[in-house]
Amino acid sequence: MRKSIQRLGIVILFLSAFLTIGYLTPRKWGNYSQADCTISLYISNQGIHTEIIVPVKNESFDWNQYLRLTEIGRDATSDYQYLSFGWGDRAFMLETPTSGSINPVTAFKALFLPTPSTVQVQGYRVWPQNKETKCVKLSGSNYLNIVNFIKNSFQLDAGGNKLKISYGYHNSDSFYEANGSYSILRTCNDWTAEALQKADVNTPLWSTLSSAVMFHLNSGCECI
Repeated sequence: MRKSIQRLGIVILFLSAFLTIGYLTPRKWGNYSQADCTISLYISNQGIHTEIIVPVKNESFDWNQYLRLTEIGRDATSDYQYLSFGWGDRAFMLETPTSGSINPVTAFKALFLPTPSTVQVQGYRVWPQNKETKCVKLSGSNYLNIVNFIKNSFQLDAGGNKLKISYGYHNSDSFYEANGSYSILRTCNDWTAEALQKADVNTPLWSTLSSAVMFHLNSGCECI
């Protein structure tokens, strides 16, 4: 019994060391920068969950051409200036409006079983002051790489239409069917990190935790 406990302790110790190294190790080393820094993109940290916040329209892309603004929220407005995109376990996101309402069974399934996913889209008329955000500057081409990554995250029907599940917890958000399965091997923060990698933005080797994504977030261009 004592040997079994010792072996378990060794396994936990090595796993903890491995994950800590992954948390602290960036994918990119040294000095680097975008070819041209023209577009600001923001990552928000919800505590355990990260989201990507983009302007509705800039010189590179107009989101209203892909996702009708009036259909995002119950308020049916086209006045949104920013959109946030978050990907995650469908059951968990639809059933958990706050961290205080987490269902342990749903959380267990989300972590240890491959489960269906969803994309949550939320619109903002003004900049969301209540969110912890961090800015990165991107070139136009790298911004489009993130745009295409987000677009490809939506599940489409045979006619190419996005599949809306329901409105969200506010008057300005909705949930959509998404591509890919959620699990501990690919979490909401891994999705954010994958998007950032498409845009040549630095991310950690182990991106499961939101704090790791925020810690390494760097495009080589300074946001003013």
